Amino acid sequence: MAITFAAPPPTAVPTAQTAGAGVIAAAAAAIAERVRASVPVVFGPGGNGSGVVWRSDGLIVTNSHVVRGERAEVRFSDDRALPAQLVARHPDRDLALLKVDAEDLPAVEVGDSSTVRPGQLAIAIGHPLGFREAFTAGVIVAAGQAATERGPRVGDFIQADVTLLPGNSGGPLLDARGRVIGINTMVNGELSLAIPSQAVERFVAGRRGAAAAYLGVNGVLVPLRRPSEAVGFLLTEVVEGTPADRAGLIIGDVVIGLDGAALVDQESLPAALLRLVPGQAVQVDVLRGGDPRLFTVVPTERA
Repeated sequence: MAITFAAPPPTAVPTAQTAGAGVIAAAAAAIAERVRASVPVVFGPGGNGSGVVWRSDGLIVTNSHVVRGERAEVRFSDDRALPAQLVARHPDRDLALLKVDAEDLPAVEVGDSSTVRPGQLAIAIGHPLGFREAFTAGVIVAAGQAATERGPRVGDFIQADVTLLPGNSGGPLLDARGRVIGINTMVNGELSLAIPSQAVERFVAGRRGAAAAYLGVNGVLVPLRRPSEAVGFLLTEVVEGTPADRAGLIIGDVVIGLDGAALVDQESLPAALLRLVPGQAVQVDVLRGGDPRLFTVVPTERA
């Protein structure tokens, strides 16, 4: 659950636990104060959400569902209100890129979402229910995977137990150093989902609806009784006509490495997938019937 910070009564004797919570609260508040100027309110048709100044020359990231039209208004912490024009949208990723006519905006520091691990501190900033620049802190629960009605998905979301409410959409998920590791997008049960910062950076750099690299496989992580490999990714589906199918991968193959990087735990595969670049060949290490095989796959972009 998300951490709630409350001051102890005047007569309470501080303990290591309350002192630790106080330190975390102070650190989170300091990060929020430093980043808040980079998190404007985004007013779109029918409501408002949050945005993130991704580039100092006026590029602002938010959720696609926050900006349903071609224009919006962006209001900063100093109460400046500027018109914004939609320059790119990715509905599947729920991302939108806005441009305002301004220079030297306080851009955020973008972190590397592929290094995020469960248990890390996470801080969300946004404008929920009319409150400006509210923040909530929690921890990362899972990185690069999410449970859906169609089964587990990898490489898609960072899950955290921070509290998200209407108005938080499009705001940043920060690490303990105040770097953006994701863009908050929705709630899944009791957990929040954020789009990994690497996926957002690719979207912004391309300024078009570019998705992450796509191989065309599904599977499950399985333990391996081998001294050199602890886990592998067992392929349960290889979609016909996709890069993996064209490269010769089949159901039952067990992926043990990508581009020479071994899979070591449940987080290393999503991290490796997020580093892939559409059109750039990747070497896939596979066990087929227990025998090592090497395949070259050229990922495409998901439509």
